[in-house]
Amino acid sequence: MEAADGYSGSGSVWRQIQARLSPKLSHRDPADRKERSLRVFRRGARKAEAAAAALARVTDRSQEQARPGSGPSLLLPPSHRKSSSEADPAGSRGGGGGAAAVAPPETQDAREGISSPGSSVAADRALSSSGMFKVEVELKRGHNLAIRDRGGSSDPYVKIKLGGKEVYRSRTIHRNLNPVWDEKTTILVECLSEPLLVKVFDYDFALHDDFMGAAPLQLDSLELHRMVPVTLLLKDPQCPDEDLGTLELSVTLRPKDSPVEERRDAAAPTTYRLKPYVNKTMLLRRSWRRTSKQQAQRLAELHRKSQLWRGIANIALIEGRNLIPMDSNGLSDPYVKFRLGHQKYRSKTVSKTLCPQWREQFDLHLYEETGGVLEITVWDRDTGRRDDFIGRCQLDLSSLAKEHTHHLELPLQECQGSVVLLVTLTASAHVSIADLSVTPLDDPQERRDIQKRYSLTKSFSNVKDVGVVQVKVTRAEGLMAADVTGKSDPFCVLELNNDRLQTHTVYKNLNPEWNKAFTFNVKDVHSVLEVSVFDEDRDRSADFLGRVVIPLLSVRNGEIKGYVLKNKELTGPTKGTIYLEIDVIYNTVKAALRSLVPAEKKYIEEEPKVSKNLLQQNFLRVKRCIMVLFSYGSYINSCFEWESVQRSLLSFMVFVLVVWNFQLFMLPLSLLLLLVWNYFFSSSWDAADASMDAVFQSVDEEEDKEDSEHRSFMDKLHAIQDVFISVQSALDQVASHGERIKNTFNWTVPFLSLLAIATFSVATLLLYFVPLRYLVLAWGVNKFTKKLRNPYRIDNNELLDFLSRVPSDVQVMQYRPLKMDPGQSPCKRRRPHPS
Repeated sequence: MEAADGYSGSGSVWRQIQARLSPKLSHRDPADRKERSLRVFRRGARKAEAAAAALARVTDRSQEQARPGSGPSLLLPPSHRKSSSEADPAGSRGGGGGAAAVAPPETQDAREGISSPGSSVAADRALSSSGMFKVEVELKRGHNLAIRDRGGSSDPYVKIKLGGKEVYRSRTIHRNLNPVWDEKTTILVECLSEPLLVKVFDYDFALHDDFMGAAPLQLDSLELHRMVPVTLLLKDPQCPDEDLGTLELSVTLRPKDSPVEERRDAAAPTTYRLKPYVNKTMLLRRSWRRTSKQQAQRLAELHRKSQLWRGIANIALIEGRNLIPMDSNGLSDPYVKFRLGHQKYRSKTVSKTLCPQWREQFDLHLYEETGGVLEITVWDRDTGRRDDFIGRCQLDLSSLAKEHTHHLELPLQECQGSVVLLVTLTASAHVSIADLSVTPLDDPQERRDIQKRYSLTKSFSNVKDVGVVQVKVTRAEGLMAADVTGKSDPFCVLELNNDRLQTHTVYKNLNPEWNKAFTFNVKDVHSVLEVSVFDEDRDRSADFLGRVVIPLLSVRNGEIKGYVLKNKELTGPTKGTIYLEIDVIYNTVKAALRSLVPAEKKYIEEEPKVSKNLLQQNFLRVKRCIMVLFSYGSYINSCFEWESVQRSLLSFMVFVLVVWNFQLFMLPLSLLLLLVWNYFFSSSWDAADASMDAVFQSVDEEEDKEDSEHRSFMDKLHAIQDVFISVQSALDQVASHGERIKNTFNWTVPFLSLLAIATFSVATLLLYFVPLRYLVLAWGVNKFTKKLRNPYRIDNNELLDFLSRVPSDVQVMQYRPLKMDPGQSPCKRRRPHPS
């Protein structure tokens, strides 16, 4: 046996010797076998020590040659140095095997973790020994997934598990068997032999999600730094022959190396070293602490340059002409998608037409001097399956003149039809990111110029430019710890409609100071400023820390105010406070004119999700509005019922005076008096806040009750059922009244229709011969004196009583008799045969 084999350790030497001698030892007695085994073991141990000593001498010799002026050096891990130093005495006893102790270069590099430029296999083995990799997974789309819902579709989402633990979950694509996710994630793995398990589920509200298939993703067959497209065939272990569709992914395997060591390797290409993972982590932490300030400054400048747009493209989508039919009825349900860089916009859907009229207007930001290329695609909306593609076209914005409206008819490239647009390119006036020392509004001269630009004398110049807002983001305190180290890497995002700017990241800090000033154009003074705080993560999407929503009309200029951060739903507080100083300058006339045009839609909105709590909250809101109307009605009815003699008498006198002297100008005057009264005397604002707090508090209390009691599945199902029954009953009442009015005019019940004709005839004659004020006065006197004339009268509403006699469509269907089949009639006798 060679000395290189003995270097692998006494355990491996003993196993090889035992394998060679096992046939002979089996024929000896136990004592002889034990003695011979010990003798062989001691001999193997001596050979191993001699090999280690020889290797130590070779290492010392190479280190002496690696001094200044010598050739390249080989640096061994500390564990090998320690073992070689401890084996020096053994090497003095067994120095005869030192020449044979050096293994071949490839084998020795692979064993010791030393890589050479010409040995890729050794590098891969060394990386495997380090034990940490980054697997970058891009989830693209699914094809022909399984049907799990009654409507012939599914709501698929994807889970990725590693070692039985969920490491990633995608968003849910509703009602689609060919979903497109286009999501990316990075997963840290320690062992490439353990595959990733990719599972697909169908989302079901309030029920257990249905399994749609799974497939393993093998990692040991991937190559480093190479993106590999992967198609996974989904299978169900219980039904292996069922076709469940496929998933398309792109997978890239990368080692989790320290950037410090990469720079060190690039500076010294003749030295190759692989450190243990613990040492890499320590180096990464030290370098991060050294370069955090420089990196923060560099990132701040990078964010400032990349976020500012140079102009605005105002696009008005007018109509489509002669589109191709995509549905079986010879028509289409078209809508249009626009894409300019990372910005996207989707128009509304116009049903059943080949010449749709959209009439929509929106703005896109221009980040390039040339403007870029606007991509336009037209789609046909299909419910329950993937939308059909109609055609596409492109518009090069660099070919258009600035500050001029262009009327364009763009033909679709892949089919017949065209799209009509109005495009206007304008320069961006006030969009900036600056330090607090150089803010625009702090300069007196520039502030006077801005105030002059939005003065009342220039109310009708550039009506769309309403004003400007400056937001100073100074600092935050007491943020939530989102990292395992008990710290966070917070950055702040400011959104005003579709304008979005953000600060740089302050690393490892729960009390960050940004000290930045952001300036936005105000196109609608009723807009809301959203300030969100996130935690930056290198390997996954940012974590949410808190959010504040501030209407521009509620801002007090020049006031530094601390805002308590709220949760995502903006219904309750979360941890942390952010300090802002906001200044808003706008033209009042432009703001008033802008209030009468459609508001700007937000391009990026969260997908609506089915939620029992949200449904209950909306139901309580509608119920609260109805109860307000009922309360006013009951107050008026109490005046008719003379519950308070003084109030009823005063109401009767006011009614008589108003009706006798009524003029049309009294209608807006009464609304004006109501607004003035509420401004000075009413506490409706506080009452509205209290009522909304009560709505949210009732929903939160029910959530806490469910969490504390751990309600069973049937209890939750019954709670959902109660909400749906209430909504179902309300919808039934509304639909029934509408159908009864329709059936009155459709002569469904001729008697009631004749009664309606008589009533309308009498009303027509009275309105023709008698002035309206007399009729209203007579009706009021009758209502006020009913209770006095008959104290025991049962109150009623004649109109609702009349409509209750008219059947709804459901009742008409129930009352309709079925036709009897002549063949099944028992009274029909069989005729005798003529014969």
